[in-house]
This record gives sequence, C-alpha cells and structure tokens, in this order.
Amino acid sequence: MENVIIIGSGPAGYTAALYTARANLNPLVLEGEISQDILPGGQLMTTTEVENYPGYPEGVTGPKMMEDFKKQAARFGTRFLYKTVTKVDLTQRPFTLWAGEETWQCRALIVATGANARYLGLPSEKHFLNRGLSACATCDGALPRFRNQPIVVVGGGDTAMEEALFLTNFGSRVHIVHRRDKFRASKIMAERAVKHPKIVAEWNSVLDEVLGNDKAGVTGVRIKDVTTGETREIGCTGVFIAIGHKPNSDLFAGVLNRDENGYIQTDHDSSFTNVAGVFACGDVQDHVYRQAITAAGSGCMAAIDATRWLEAQET
Repeated sequence: MENVIIIGSGPAGYTAALYTARANLNPLVLEGEISQDILPGGQLMTTTEVENYPGYPEGVTGPKMMEDFKKQAARFGTRFLYKTVTKVDLTQRPFTLWAGEETWQCRALIVATGANARYLGLPSEKHFLNRGLSACATCDGALPRFRNQPIVVVGGGDTAMEEALFLTNFGSRVHIVHRRDKFRASKIMAERAVKHPKIVAEWNSVLDEVLGNDKAGVTGVRIKDVTTGETREIGCTGVFIAIGHKPNSDLFAGVLNRDENGYIQTDHDSSFTNVAGVFACGDVQDHVYRQAITAAGSGCMAAIDATRWLEAQET
C-alpha cells in the first residue's frame, strides 16, 4: 500500500511529488498514458516559450521546464508510472485506484489532473498552436510577436474581456470576435472592453479559419457573419481563444464536490476536499489564475496538507 498517490503531473503534480518525497512519503505519481492528445506534464507540454516563471531569466520551453520539475522530484525518490486512472473508490480507506485491470491502494490521495483549454475544433487551431495561437493571454501576450501588432480574441464572456484588455498593453489593436450582438460578460467588464480605444468588437461573427504559413505562423483570420454568411479577413499576428477551460474531474463526479463548471472544490486556504485524506491542487481546482506558478504553489499546499494529515492519523 502506498502512503500517497498523486494523479496527474504538470507543475502541481510534480511539486506535490517533490514535497511529499522530501517528507519521506515515497510518493507514486500516475502521470497518464502517452498518446497523441495527452502528454504527461500537463498543458505546458504544448507551450513553446515560458517567460514568466521565476528562476528562468532567459525563458524556457514548457517541456524543458516539466522535465526539470520531474527530475527534481525523482531525485528524492518519487516513482512515476505512465498509467491513466479509470476508476476510484474513495468511500473507505485505504483508497483504491484502478487503471484498467491494475489496482493500487493509498492512505492519502492528491488530485492534480489539470484542465484543458476549450477550442473551437478547427484544424487550423491545432496547426498554429504556439505559433501565434494561444488560449492564455497572461501566459503568452507579452511575447515579441504580439507587440505593436493586431490581435484577435475569440469569446464573449468575462474571460474574453479580461484577455482582450490585457492584450491592449501589447497589441496595436485587439479585435473581439463574438457570435452575438452583445457580450455575455458582466456589464462592467463588457463596458470596459467596448469603450477601450484599442478594442474593436466584431459582432455577430465566428472564427471561420486561422490563416498563416509554416514560416511566419499566424498572419490573420477569416471570420464569418452569422446573419449574412459573408466572410472577410483580418490581418493579425495572434489569435487568443477565450471560451473557457474544462477541468479534468469527471473521474470524481458524485464523489468529490465540484462547482457548476466541474472544478473540484477545496476548503478555503487549503487543498482539503470533502473526502478526508483526498487533496486537490492545480488547474483542476483553480478556475481563476491557471498559471504554472500558482499550480506549483497549490501542489506544495496539497503535499504539506497531506503530510500533516497523515501524521495526525498516527497520533
């Protein structure tokens, strides 16, 4: 039986592994299976440039950062398996986890399964991902390719407004493409966006195609008017898809408390879930910040909470 199992990887999972390993808990990390669509290491495995994580003054690629995180956790004895958990039983301790026919039991469980950005499903989105197309303005907006250049944001909620307003600090003009004739964002956020001199609202429009080439990356978009069917092109060097994220929490439906969007709910200022001995960290429970550094910080919190909880069980 394991002292602690960590489901997932990325900044949260690897940091939780580092801290529990240094606490002599000999953690096991179930990273998920490697496939075309899933890369252990989380969303950063598809990020080419990371410039806002302390300790990397020259910047670093997402995969290299995750390699460093994993090596550091392994140095203290963390074990890793490329296994995808398919079922859990958290009704009694020790907890039981399944990956197909394989099973593991553990005294404490840390959930760090992350979240995935929602995309529109256009083939061109995947083709230009990290070559001008992104789902995180805070992560990528300050990169040189976007400075003093036109940028397109797709979405109509508060996230899209926040992304667009943030991008006005870098781009020459920000076009917000939205399928309706008014934003569904909160009134104050929508007004800020509409009144901003650098923002242009492209009403009643949807993204029809991302344009570009292999050398330059994104060079523009084609949008379609949903009322007339007419299309037109907008030149830009960046496209930010801001239509939300989906937390990878379906495995815990009906077991762990989740909010209306599927994010695992934790106690205030801690990583404790509604099930004693189960802790959650990273983007699977963070719908606000969604940054590598905040994910790593919450992984630290989960590890410390789990360590102290396990110590309390022995007294």
